[in-house]
This record gives sequence, structure tokens and C-alpha cells, in this order.
Amino acid sequence: MDNKKYTLIGIPLDCGKTTKGCLMGPDAYRTAGIVEMISDLGHYVDDIGNIFPDKFEENNDKHPNLYKLNENIAWIKKISQIAKDVIKSSIPVFMGGDHALSAGSVSGVSAFAKKVKKPQFVLWLDAHPDFHTLQSSTSGNLHGTPVAYFTGQKGFKTFPNLEAPVPTKNILMLGLRSVDDAEKNALQEFSMSAIDMRYIDEFGIKKPLEKFLNHIEDVNGMLHLSLDVDFLDPISAPGVGTTVPGGATIREAHLVMEMLHDSDLLCSIDLVELNPFLDKKGQTAHLMIDLLASALGRKIFDKSTSSYV
Repeated sequence: MDNKKYTLIGIPLDCGKTTKGCLMGPDAYRTAGIVEMISDLGHYVDDIGNIFPDKFEENNDKHPNLYKLNENIAWIKKISQIAKDVIKSSIPVFMGGDHALSAGSVSGVSAFAKKVKKPQFVLWLDAHPDFHTLQSSTSGNLHGTPVAYFTGQKGFKTFPNLEAPVPTKNILMLGLRSVDDAEKNALQEFSMSAIDMRYIDEFGIKKPLEKFLNHIEDVNGMLHLSLDVDFLDPISAPGVGTTVPGGATIREAHLVMEMLHDSDLLCSIDLVELNPFLDKKGQTAHLMIDLLASALGRKIFDKSTSSYV
């Protein structure tokens, strides 16, 4: 296994939805041993601590139906800039924080990919496509909009200008099982590769991911992984505010991570929507770190059975 450098970026973003608790996510990952895990695998790890947005006006009178719009925009600006800086010399791991952070992380790494003349790809592991625009969102929760934003959809005039929108054809979504009508119509319009749990139940998770990874390798692309806790079944991962029954099993999730490691294509990573306030004795935080370990090269026989007890 080649040694790599990973930079941990704590993002206590908790403004993408009204359910509170994701701001504790970065420290929960640290408490659960994310630094030690990466180091034990032989990689170099640098934890730069938690970042915070620059000052912003909390007044949201122009868009009262959108929850904490100005705060979200401030976060996107900060995260995007950090992403562009860190990815120059290491693999950034964005520890959330809710999924609104991906508007910043993906836009940042995609800007870097454009600079080095490589196509940007995104693997979206989530129960939801998060493909709402500011106009189609009925909840006003902006953690449901990052994919629409970083693919350059209309209606984000108040957001930072995108340097390099990610083409919708460069995205693979796995694990979908909660899709609003507006999102369904948009996914069909843009021919997004969106694999729901029905497909995974019938045909497995390997084939679409293998095809996606092979294509990225063929075109020398850069791959961003965005792993939402609710990709997993809530029985295994209860520490999330957007639980949807019938998610990926632990083994299905590990297979995805193992395939990502084998591909050697990962350039940046999101870990999002962990809510320690809703977790059970750190169960979800530990599981997310276990999954990350598989993506970073740990094999089944590298971990003793006793450590799972």
C-alpha cells in the first residue's frame, strides 16, 4: 500500500437544516480515533482543526423561506477556498457537518481539477440526491441543494460563482431511497446516473461502481467521495437526523470503500451528516471511521475480530 498524505478539515457546519447536532461531528470523529486510524495504516495525517466562515449578515429578509442562507453562503466560500489550497499537496478529508458543506468542498476541488486539466467526478453515497434548487426546495433546508449548485443549475445567483461546474454525467449516486418529485424530474432531465436501493437489492452494488471507476481511470479523472451517514441503514448508523429505512448494509458499504481503494482514484473525501447527539455510544462515528479505513487500504484480515466486540 502506497503511503499518502491526508489533511483532516473539521467543518462544524450546522446550518443546512433545522435539526441541530452536526456541528459536533468533527470532534466525534477525532474522539473515535480517525487520526490514529490513518496513521496506523502508514499514511501521513495532518489535522488542521476546525475552520469557520468569515463574518456574514444573519438578516435573511430577501429569502425568508431558505434556512440560514447567508450563513450557508459564507461557509461555501470558506470551504471552497480551503479545498483549493489543501488539494494541491494532499487528500483533503472534510469532516462535517451537514451535507451543505459539499457545495464548498466539491466546487473547490473541481476548480483545482480544471486548473490541472483533469475532469472532476463525484461519487455521491446518500439516501437523497440533494438535487434541489433554491426554487424547488419546499423545506428551505440547503443541505438538499449542493448537487444542483456544483453542477451549475440555474437559480443560485446569490451563491459564489462556480469556476468549474461538475458535469452531471460525471456523477454516480448510490443508495437513493428518498427522492422528491422535483428531484426525480431533474435527475431524469439530466440523465444522472442514480442507483436506488431497489437496483442494489436486485443486482448488487459492484457493477455500476465498477463501470464508473473504469471510466474515470480511462479519462484520467479526479474522484471526490461524498459519504452521507444516511447512505447506511439506520439500524447500523443511527447517528443522523435524516434516517431513511432500508439503506446500505455494512458489508455493501465496505465493498464500495474497498473498491475505491483498489482503484487508487480518490482525491478528496466528505464525511457528512454525523449527528453525535442522536448516536448511540459513538456507534455511527466508529462505523464511519471503519468505512474510511477500508477506503484508505485496510483489509478484512488487518482488523482482529476482538476489536469489533
